[in-house]
Amino acid sequence: MITIEEFKKKHSKKVRFVGLDLGSKRIGVSICDERQLIATPFKTISKTNTNELIDQLRMIINENSVEGIIIGNPVNMDGSLGRSAQSVQDVSKNISKSINIPVILWDERLSTVGAFNLSSQLDINVSKRVKTIDQNAAAFILQGAIDYLNN
Repeated sequence: MITIEEFKKKHSKKVRFVGLDLGSKRIGVSICDERQLIATPFKTISKTNTNELIDQLRMIINENSVEGIIIGNPVNMDGSLGRSAQSVQDVSKNISKSINIPVILWDERLSTVGAFNLSSQLDINVSKRVKTIDQNAAAFILQGAIDYLNN
């Protein structure tokens, strides 16, 4: 894994990234365009085990010419790392060892809240919001990272 700052120095302006919101039961996946302007919700994966996640990620990466993975890091509001952040870091290390593209952790504080609030402002009904919240949170995470990379 590398930091977002290291990645910013190395990355090309013409590649696609995948964003992940790693939950305990579901994993939200988003993807950006190759100009890295817009992150779009892509799909939600039911979490079974890390190996199956890695296999599904490989398919997404190959089918969409992805060259980087941005994973939401659930840092506590005070900046400390809790149990969920440790779990995300463990899964991220496994992904990094298994997939040969850069893996970056991105501070995801309030991403799920932000995605839920945004969808409510768009007047999307609650049942649809809940169904797509993971992939929307992944898009929220990825958008924050690509905005940072483009500035």
